[in-house]
Amino acid sequence: MTEQPEHPEHSGHSEHSGPSGFSERDVQREVSELEQRSTTAARIFDLRRIIGGLFVLYGVIVTIVGITDSQSAIDKAQGVNINLWTGLGMLLLGLFFLAWLKLRPTPPPVPAQPEQDAAGPE
Repeated sequence: MTEQPEHPEHSGHSEHSGPSGFSERDVQREVSELEQRSTTAARIFDLRRIIGGLFVLYGVIVTIVGITDSQSAIDKAQGVNINLWTGLGMLLLGLFFLAWLKLRPTPPPVPAQPEQDAAGPE
């Protein structure tokens, strides 16, 4: 049973093809595509985005609770509307994280340099 190349445009007769039938150019293209996907995943799952988003969400909820608190709830906290102040603080912290993400985005990874032969040119 013979293996078919993954890419139909690849004939397997390249001067740089290895035992698998893929040329170095095919391998380099695959590696660069994987690096690009990895960069996208790193940006999506940046902790600043997750932390900032959660703090903004919880800050909105706690701020709304603080605005609608009854006088008895405020009296329990010795006259301080603790939900309102905590919610506003959470909102500010969440917005700080999201602004930090916007101002200093995750840098793309530096492509690996091919290793140089220690012996030098022959």
